[in-house]
Amino acid sequence: MATYKDIVGTAVRNNAGNLTTAEKGQVWFDSTNVDFKYLFPATSSAFRTATNLPYNVTGANGVGAQTAALIFGGEGSPGAEVNTTNSYNGTTFTTVNSLNEVMQIGLNFGTSTSAIASGGERTPPGVSAKTESWNGSSWTETSDLNTARRNGGGSGADSTSGVVFGGGEHPSYNANTESWNGSSWTETTDLPTAQAGSSAGDSATAALFFGGPLNPSPPYISDVTIAYNGSAWTAVNSMNTSRRIGPRGSSVGANSSGGAYYVGGLAPPGTVGNMETWNGTSWTEQNDLNTARYQTSAAGNSTAALVSGGSNPGGSYLTATEEFTANAPVGAWATGADLNTAREYLAGSGTDSEAALAFAGSSGPTNYAQTENWNGSAWTELNDLNSGRNNLAGAGTETSALAYGGAPPTGGLTESWNGSSWTEVSDLNTVRRQVSGAGTDNEAALAFGGENPGSAILGVTELWNGSSWTEVNDLNTTRRDAGGAGSETSALCFGNAGDTAITESWNGSNWTEVNDLNTGANNLAGLGANNTAVIAAGGSVPSVTAKTEDWNGVSWVETTDMNTARTQLGGRGTATSGVVFGGSTGSVTGSTEEWSGSSSTIKVLTD
Repeated sequence: MATYKDIVGTAVRNNAGNLTTAEKGQVWFDSTNVDFKYLFPATSSAFRTATNLPYNVTGANGVGAQTAALIFGGEGSPGAEVNTTNSYNGTTFTTVNSLNEVMQIGLNFGTSTSAIASGGERTPPGVSAKTESWNGSSWTETSDLNTARRNGGGSGADSTSGVVFGGGEHPSYNANTESWNGSSWTETTDLPTAQAGSSAGDSATAALFFGGPLNPSPPYISDVTIAYNGSAWTAVNSMNTSRRIGPRGSSVGANSSGGAYYVGGLAPPGTVGNMETWNGTSWTEQNDLNTARYQTSAAGNSTAALVSGGSNPGGSYLTATEEFTANAPVGAWATGADLNTAREYLAGSGTDSEAALAFAGSSGPTNYAQTENWNGSAWTELNDLNSGRNNLAGAGTETSALAYGGAPPTGGLTESWNGSSWTEVSDLNTVRRQVSGAGTDNEAALAFGGENPGSAILGVTELWNGSSWTEVNDLNTTRRDAGGAGSETSALCFGNAGDTAITESWNGSNWTEVNDLNTGANNLAGLGANNTAVIAAGGSVPSVTAKTEDWNGVSWVETTDMNTARTQLGGRGTATSGVVFGGSTGSVTGSTEEWSGSSSTIKVLTD
């Protein structure tokens, strides 16, 4: 029999307490607590906002994977079906060739390059038996279904082989199952009970049908799940939440033995955002959608899902798209030593969680000029700024930084840090406070937004070249008290006074509006070296919050909260290693927290 050393390559190590240098999965013996322990990465499953569909739609159809999906048809406005088709590559939607006929809530299967769209509601003539085949570039009409219907399920590998089943609306439901061989439909084993619902599957011999109505009486919902093996249907474990009008996708999942999901839908008394995943045996509740809705399009599987469009509780048609990722690594906050001088409305610079500067800020009527250096374990006071102030911006590193804007005495004042002292340099062209900033060092920085002494909210952006400021293109949305991160050529601006969630990305010459924060906030901190990876932390929403959001260059997802909720804080570093400090919890604080983009959990081995 192989020993632990044979398998792992090392013997079990003896250590007094937790082994801080442990590798993933490594077992050690804690001689202090007399326990065998091991370490594994911390993970989380959650929805992230993604690029919106280019049109408002409900009842659209989806096939494919999270990063290679096809969304087609649907109802673009009440009573008006559409034939629009869009492909999704994991980042953006592209409008491609339309269906030959308008269609919504059909029976579909396949991939983004080879799919079948059958049945559905088409105007005219209503419920249809029409079938169209997608070859990766265009749709072609082919053989009709034997039974016209809508709101049923489908499963298939591609446009050459699949199966569709069920469908209908109260008070009449369908039990028919039809098999597709690439050219024609053949009736096969009926469902045990006629019903409508959602489906999953990637072949004609492995499918799952779940949720949806199966009786003619209110509330027209069910939790029933049935599995198909190519010849017979079998009842399996039910969903946790009964509902209907869920996702309109047929390639949702690997096959009937695992990978399916159901998200959103109607469950009296209203719309829900619940997510459930199927592991081949049972359903498990996951994190909810950010936007509760029903009749969405869906693609992907239980570990990487895509949900688009649909209707919200008020009945409005949506463009909103969300991506679900299961068991993704998550970061963590660790509390460190407090600042020597507690303060709010301060600024900072720095490269990571072990090298940062905190400077300026205020406490009540007192404005500070103090500068403190963080080395990963403690703060050390260094030479002060020449002018104490608050509501300023900071950029650069712990040895080469820039402090600019703020109040008082003048909101244009700029000072440069050389690693030991501050020197006054050229002022901003536009005087302002509550300004946001980003930048590499004391020779390259960006100032954006803010408020001038006349209380005008600004979108003005200025670029620093080491000796002077130059006005460049403005933000699209004027704002103050926003978060900022990145460099002078690749920056992100997010949040705004009034708790808005607007996010804009800077490419060195222009600002572009991108996906919003999940939760609007102001006076929050930003960690990030560029506009593709940023952490937004804390702020007011309007109450003080500990929320943390992670930006991946496309969208935000909520991640691990800070240990101390606060607003008007400072922070710097990257999306994988940074530090936040100071602010207000309701009273001024010097609290410090370090951010690590990945974290681990230690477990004790038990019998």
